[in-house]
Amino acid sequence: MSFESLWADQSAIGRNPETGGYTRGGWTPTEREATHWFLDQCATRGLPVESDGIGNLIAWWEPRGEPAGGPASRLGVVTGSHLDSVIDGGAFDGPLGVVSALAAVDRLRAEGFEPSVPIGVGAFVEEEGSRFGMPCLGSRVAAGVLSAEKALALTDRTGVPLAVALEQSGIDPAGVGPSPLIGRMGTFVELHVEQGRGLTAPVGVASSIWPHGRYRFTFGGEANHAGTTLMEDRHDPMLTYAMTALAANKQARLAGARATFGRVSVEPNGTNAVPSQVTAWLDARAADTATLELLLAAITRQAAERAERDGTTLEVTPESVSPIVNFPTGLRDRLVGVLDGAPVLPTGAGHDAGVFSDAGIPTAMLFVRNPTGISHSPAEYAEQDDCLAGVEALAAVLKDLAK
Repeated sequence: MSFESLWADQSAIGRNPETGGYTRGGWTPTEREATHWFLDQCATRGLPVESDGIGNLIAWWEPRGEPAGGPASRLGVVTGSHLDSVIDGGAFDGPLGVVSALAAVDRLRAEGFEPSVPIGVGAFVEEEGSRFGMPCLGSRVAAGVLSAEKALALTDRTGVPLAVALEQSGIDPAGVGPSPLIGRMGTFVELHVEQGRGLTAPVGVASSIWPHGRYRFTFGGEANHAGTTLMEDRHDPMLTYAMTALAANKQARLAGARATFGRVSVEPNGTNAVPSQVTAWLDARAADTATLELLLAAITRQAAERAERDGTTLEVTPESVSPIVNFPTGLRDRLVGVLDGAPVLPTGAGHDAGVFSDAGIPTAMLFVRNPTGISHSPAEYAEQDDCLAGVEALAAVLKDLAK
């Protein structure tokens, strides 16, 4: 099946007809529908699928004459990405990698290529962390970076525990833990839409992933009447938060980094009441760990100073922190050579590839050009010709690594 047909076949799943954006939170009906679409595509191709305890999937194209599943010690070349999305996100972030992987396998089969090692097509769960707040949740659990105990203790915004969400999807939470799938991944290559304006060629190769983290800022104050409480008598955590958001913007610009407060919760959330508490989540990223730590310290210091002035309290809790990932230069340079000198660039976006690289799996990434640089938005876009160039590049890489 062509890339165009595959893309069209899954493009309506979870799409909001009003905004054009996608909402596929982990283990929700829309994400499960996308997962079943993937399973159907694998069945059509005769690719046996292995699943782990949290729902990560890898479909295997085994070498000729090798039984389905292959020996446990048989390492393969795995590609793929994720099918979940941020809230009202774009069409390409995640699904492009999965669809391109299937299309690349189709292309190699049509050429008559016979791999000497297994080729896997993966779909990894809750990469965005949009439902349970933990990015790369599926790959973190699979790699043993996040314990089953901590994972199962996560709850979504409505209070549903991960264990319940798994059960509702037909997955036994007792199986959550380090994944046997990791043991078969000899190499991992993730194709992804580029999420900035750094790539000017149709396809590029990643050099590194910036260190990044999510931090919960809890500002405590005193609830009071909006109409009768004198301005000088207030202990308003919204003011402390507002100044902190401005400080984050300024400090990130000064450091050449990134800082975003993209999610806020207010209590009691009444129009005519001074809030008692504001909880805000900071996403911070930088080119190196030292800069990230200095950025967080500067934002926290200014928030604390403002809290003292406002008579409010501040608590900062790291929810997830990911170190810098430098992809292996040997593998990276090999891909650049296969792709006739494709450009190399870093990314500020997190990916499952980063988790697998930290787990010791030789890992690389391919990027497909994003003409606007917009991502995590319905306006996210990639030209069809560039997507086709991505499929061609991925097929060439798989062919080289599995020959």
